[in-house]
Amino acid sequence: MRLATFNLLHGRSLSDGTVHADRVHAAIADLDADVLGLQEVDRAQPRSGLLDLTAIAADALGAGTHRFAAAIAGTPGETWQPWRSDDDNVHPLYGIALVSRYPVIRWQITALPGAPVRSPVYTGGDGLRLLKDEPRVLLAAVLETPAGPMTVATTHLSFVPGWNLRQLRHAVRLLRSLPGPRVLLGDLNMPVTPVRAVTGWKPLGKAPTFPSPSPRAQLDHILADPRSLSALGRVVQVCTPHPPVSDHRPLIVQLDAGTRPPGRPADPTARRPS
Repeated sequence: MRLATFNLLHGRSLSDGTVHADRVHAAIADLDADVLGLQEVDRAQPRSGLLDLTAIAADALGAGTHRFAAAIAGTPGETWQPWRSDDDNVHPLYGIALVSRYPVIRWQITALPGAPVRSPVYTGGDGLRLLKDEPRVLLAAVLETPAGPMTVATTHLSFVPGWNLRQLRHAVRLLRSLPGPRVLLGDLNMPVTPVRAVTGWKPLGKAPTFPSPSPRAQLDHILADPRSLSALGRVVQVCTPHPPVSDHRPLIVQLDAGTRPPGRPADPTARRPS
């Protein structure tokens, strides 16, 4: 099984600042993930050409199942409001997504409220700006694998220190109510040490992922409930490729569990990480 998480930066390239469907498609296809968690995903946003980035990712992976979960209606950094169930066909949307080559038995979407105060955030050319935190969301799927049910979830937590820890605790509590083994994929906006201290979950891959040109920090994680480790099998490969989109690198973990989708060959080049 090949798991991946990728903060997509709405498909934007750092080299030219634009979003192209073919470039996003190729970047996702190169991940060759069986299950992929995506963050900073646009749907019907003018800035990304009104594309449905979740559908593009699913097509790139040949995945039969995908789900987009909106956090806000509107555009981040501009005008937006917390997503409501009647917003799907009215506004441009922004959120997270989960794409799977396995069938999904059950979906669960849970709101994770944003921080109640504005916080300073570095925004590149604009320097530090006081920004209102966006609402966050946890998207979980119970997958039907050859080895039995498995829960995989994705999220994108707050940039506000302390508040993201609170969201993470809440997410882990929710996931414990779903069938094991359990894995969480996502941009948690914090390094490995506090993530492990707060959750007790095991990082399946440790590697810097941000910023993409020369990564210095790991903000993107693939975590396993410690009670799930025997069922998931060994980690045989960890990699962080450098695709032509986003300011994050994807994190990919290859497991040797017997849960490969039918028709997908084993990777003969996979090696145990050093």
